[in-house]
Amino acid sequence: MVCLGNICRSPLAHGILQHLADQKNLDWQVHSAGTGNWHVGNPPDERSVAAARNLGYDISRQRAQHFSVRFFDDYDHILVMDRNNLRDVLQLAKTTAHRQKVTLFLPNGEVTDPYYDNDLFEPVSLIVEERCKEIVKELSN
Repeated sequence: MVCLGNICRSPLAHGILQHLADQKNLDWQVHSAGTGNWHVGNPPDERSVAAARNLGYDISRQRAQHFSVRFFDDYDHILVMDRNNLRDVLQLAKTTAHRQKVTLFLPNGEVTDPYYDNDLFEPVSLIVEERCKEIVKELSN
């Protein structure tokens, strides 16, 4: 899961998807990262932590990390939150196989960055949760 700073959207997706996969006893390793490195080592934004908690998920122990080219080899799917992240991640891809792993998290759109608007955290968390449920169905079949 990839967003800009790895403190709002991608930690939500990371925590929710890992929780749902664990509930289904799927042997998945879900992680998240940011295309920017400003928040490396920091916990998720407290508003994301609260939004996740309101839905029954704990993302408080996550720590932000910077997206690395090694992730292309480490993960089967790289899901990005918006088209800017898509562009930035694809620029790091060295092979066609790497590029094929990268898609938008939402098949038909972008996950709005809630960072500058407190009122967006709840609706973004609901969108992320719904998509994570879909991903579990899609990839566990």
